[in-house]
Amino acid sequence: MGAGIMTITVDPIATLPPQPLLSRYAECSMWLARYMERIENLARIIDITETFVRSGATDGWKAIIQINADEERFFKAHRKYAAEQVISFYVIERDNPTSIAALAHAARENARSLRPIISVEMWAQLNVFTNFVRDLKANDIRPGEISTLCTKIKEECQTHTGITEGTLYRDQVSVFYNIGRYIERADQITRLIDIKYHTLLPSEAGVGSEVDISQWSALLRSAAGYHAYRRVMAGDIRPSSIIGFLLKSAAFPRSLTTNLRLLHNSLTQLRRDYRLLASSNILERVEHLSAVLESQTATQIIVSGLHEFCDWIQSELQQVQNEIAQAFWPTEPVLATPLQPLPPLEPLPAFSSQTQSQSQT
Repeated sequence: MGAGIMTITVDPIATLPPQPLLSRYAECSMWLARYMERIENLARIIDITETFVRSGATDGWKAIIQINADEERFFKAHRKYAAEQVISFYVIERDNPTSIAALAHAARENARSLRPIISVEMWAQLNVFTNFVRDLKANDIRPGEISTLCTKIKEECQTHTGITEGTLYRDQVSVFYNIGRYIERADQITRLIDIKYHTLLPSEAGVGSEVDISQWSALLRSAAGYHAYRRVMAGDIRPSSIIGFLLKSAAFPRSLTTNLRLLHNSLTQLRRDYRLLASSNILERVEHLSAVLESQTATQIIVSGLHEFCDWIQSELQQVQNEIAQAFWPTEPVLATPLQPLPPLEPLPAFSSQTQSQSQT
């Protein structure tokens, strides 16, 4: 018998070239991820603040307003930093663009723009979640009920993350979605740490006490990192160790280091796989951030100014967001903000003291 001829069939699906992506899809995908992460983290911040206040911290609710730079907006509708008023402001008041109700609506509108792109499951879950938030009333956000409500909101956001992970097609849309998630997580972990700084660090009377230890443990729980921390740092509840874990752990999914690394990987993917070369300049700023963080221990950051460091990180992440917008969905020409020189270990430079607003420009 003659030798048979072997033919190789090329899989047409596997060899499809990357399809171009509309700028508005990239933008909506990034902001959908940022809004959903922001909702979850705002629920965490409210939950931890309620814990701090119950355990004796003063000015806990005021700290939320200050960290989010919402003083002017808050006092247009409220007179004092009472628990009920702050919770209402950040949960159900649609006139406040940084509230959970407003963010859920914004997330759904971005998902509506992405309707041809996202899965049916993503769209359905977002509709159910938005309706749930929209129907919340004053009785649902009483101080005694707020912890249960925050847990429900966090679970809904985690459900969205799981559905997205399992159903969103892996192309540029998913890369921009992940970029938004990593920027928001990096920003929000610094805000959670800053809550502790504002409410407890200025008062040294209770440092090392049982109350102080329970509050640092609550901080870890608010970042979903308590059990991970106890696995690697059992019995060590020193503030420097906890802050070091939240900022510098390479294995904890919500740490600053982890999210800067994943952000760098996603920007590299845009440049390498999709030939979006505009991401090259943005990569430089992310590398700068990672280098500054890596060059200092947690103790050095605390001694030189934890609040100032967190504030500077937030400002730099805002610049990353601005440069991404200018590169991929520009509205008008703007001058790029130059990178600041790498600071020495001792002391840290004078970082900007103005907390960046979280709301989308």
